[in-house]
Amino acid sequence: MPRRPMTSPISLSEVPQVRAQPADHDLVAHRRQQIVAAAAELFSRKGFEATTVSEIAAAAGISTGLIYHYARTKEDVLFLVLLTVVDSYRIELPPAMAAFEQPVDKLRAGVRAYCGVIDRKMDATVLTYRTTKVLPRAHRETIKQAEIDTNALIENCIRDGIGAGQFRDVDPVIAAYQFVAFAHNWALKSWRLHALVTLDEYFAAGFDMLLRGIVTPQGWELYQARLAADGARGHAADDKQDPNEGKQHG
Repeated sequence: MPRRPMTSPISLSEVPQVRAQPADHDLVAHRRQQIVAAAAELFSRKGFEATTVSEIAAAAGISTGLIYHYARTKEDVLFLVLLTVVDSYRIELPPAMAAFEQPVDKLRAGVRAYCGVIDRKMDATVLTYRTTKVLPRAHRETIKQAEIDTNALIENCIRDGIGAGQFRDVDPVIAAYQFVAFAHNWALKSWRLHALVTLDEYFAAGFDMLLRGIVTPQGWELYQARLAADGARGHAADDKQDPNEGKQHG
């Protein structure tokens, strides 16, 4: 099974679809980070349509006129917000997965990293589902490609696992979407899930269930060994703590 190629993450200072007037890349990245942070909060709280560019500028601590130096339209601002979310996956998953050799371990690390991005960018993740349709077609295609690239990380890992005998001969694309949807649900169903479990509990239970659907006995044995090793490290760390830690002192 051929591995799916990926494109590189996009820096906020270099987004071909959204031109910036200043030539200083560091300044562009800094200003756009300010704008994105302010817009993400406002779009999530008030909605895209109800939020004005003036409100975004005020929340970002810059003038309304200045904001147009970094984004020409409110749709451009939304595009930058969504791009920071989907690009975070392409930035954070590779190093998390590279720390392991076995595909089953890589898959676990990659999906956990994915869930971590979702947890930190909860509002923007939900925005991706609610507002992508209002973007110009070129912007939508870029967001779609970024998602395809993210999924490629999971798909390629599953392909490697099939080749190594750790996963059944499943469709890597369909399987990858199951893991991606599982991660997204931490944001989309937060109203219920966050009242029941922590992120770590959600990940441990959900990943286990999904993995059972594709794993072979060999892969399951490796997965259990990894869980045991992680548990042993956790106990060792606990043992190294100060025995008086947490005790009340009179």
